[in-house]
Amino acid sequence: MSSAKLGSASEDVSRRDANYHPTVWGDFFLTHSSNFLENNDSILEKHEELKQEVRNLLVVETSDLPSKIQLTDEIIRLGVGYHFETEIKAQLEKLHDHQLHLNFDLLTTSVWFRLLRGHGFSISSDVFKRFKNTKGEFKTEDARTLWCLYEATHLRVDGEDVLEEAIQFSRKKLEALLPELSFPLSECVRDALHIPYHRNVQRLAARQYIPQYDAEPTKIESLSLFAKIDFNMLQALHQSELREASRWWKEFDFPSKLPYARDRIAEGYYWMMGAHFEPKFSLSRKFLNRIIGITSLIDDTYDVYGTLEEVTLFTEAVERWDIEAVKDIPKYMQVIYTGMLGIFEDFKDNLINARGKDYCIDYAIEVFKEIVRSYQREAEYFHTGYVPSYDEYMENSIISGGYKMFIILMLIGRGEFELKETLDWASTIPEMVKASSLIARYIDDLQTYKAEEKRGETVSAVRCYMREYGVSEEEACKKMREMIEIEWKRLNKTTLEADEISSSVVIPSLNFTRVLEVMYDKGDGYSDSQGVTKDRIAALLRHAIEI
Repeated sequence: MSSAKLGSASEDVSRRDANYHPTVWGDFFLTHSSNFLENNDSILEKHEELKQEVRNLLVVETSDLPSKIQLTDEIIRLGVGYHFETEIKAQLEKLHDHQLHLNFDLLTTSVWFRLLRGHGFSISSDVFKRFKNTKGEFKTEDARTLWCLYEATHLRVDGEDVLEEAIQFSRKKLEALLPELSFPLSECVRDALHIPYHRNVQRLAARQYIPQYDAEPTKIESLSLFAKIDFNMLQALHQSELREASRWWKEFDFPSKLPYARDRIAEGYYWMMGAHFEPKFSLSRKFLNRIIGITSLIDDTYDVYGTLEEVTLFTEAVERWDIEAVKDIPKYMQVIYTGMLGIFEDFKDNLINARGKDYCIDYAIEVFKEIVRSYQREAEYFHTGYVPSYDEYMENSIISGGYKMFIILMLIGRGEFELKETLDWASTIPEMVKASSLIARYIDDLQTYKAEEKRGETVSAVRCYMREYGVSEEEACKKMREMIEIEWKRLNKTTLEADEISSSVVIPSLNFTRVLEVMYDKGDGYSDSQGVTKDRIAALLRHAIEI
């Protein structure tokens, strides 16, 4: 069938519809901009003054190591650690080499352990054994100590029995104590029990912690004010980036031209901001926001709307990667294809060629082609009735989940490292990238497989596992949750073992995994963004912090 005939006959094809809700934002982010800086003439000067005060607090020599550990942790939790990366690294190196940790109490040991492991330092979990009594039980009833211990346990790796015991002990104690706690500790504990800090999106964790820290009687006034001002300044930058993305989205008119697809440009920006929020990565965020937008349209086309013949034509056009190929695909797909080529052309001009690393565009295009191929396989599963084995399904899902693609594109966009060797390594799907991708797939499938089955799809990690191993749906879901914990331990381990090449992938792997944990913690928060996702986006991108 010719493409012209297919295009004209496509309206007669029976189409599925996922009934995705329209955008919850309307044109808000297209027109909204923060007036924070406009109404505060001296704010930049105050910001710089406070930053210096905080830096001085951080670098001053002191024999009070527990206070220095606490300060370092608070700076990071408040979301301003990116201003002091050099100073924080120097402090952690000193703390890693110091033997005085043997005199720390359990609270300080827990924060010290989490800080160092969280920054790639190898620390033995045996440091916690001295806090157990003769019966092998931990010896604390203090809620703040239990909170810090619980947070530390989420950096565990396989085989660390003391941390497995600690997480069970601390969670049980905290759940029992929570009704008795008062603000702000009650909220710190509630947030940790829901999503622990190590697995939370950094920007969201900072937004939660700023008012909690502000209510602490021991807070440092200059640090508290600096965190508020910095949050609002960054929010203004992020709003301007989302406004630009919203303008691009509106110009292509994707929502009206592709009404079956998810209209989620703001949610996509939230996703990419969660992965790297710092000002220096602005261009990378702008590119990745467009990428997730166009990828989402392609995903919905393959999953929901397109016939097998149509998506096959689109896959062939992507393989050609040529504007002339637009003539060979149905008309409704042409807006996607044109938008896709335009994104990569802009990426090449503004991010790659500008840095003299033109070879990166080949990696970017190839990894995008790869995800389209994986969508093609999933479309074939549905349209032909083929049911893959569990391993076959998971192998394809590692690609279709998108995390390998996003990690590689983020590496290119950040441009911080000797890229070619790193990109060659990341393209092989090493353990770090694989663990991140598997967590994403398990979390996604657990939250979406029932909704997908309602529209006729029967292939998922849950169903493939049930079929292959002869277990119930409940048992399969339990296994998926266990696998998430196993892969988190593997991801933690690979970050601790990172060498010069793999170290550049640590932050992208961790942050993209964190975004999935948060986006899907109460359902599919991307497809259905009317609830908690909307609230979180509003907190980060709409409402400034009162000063």
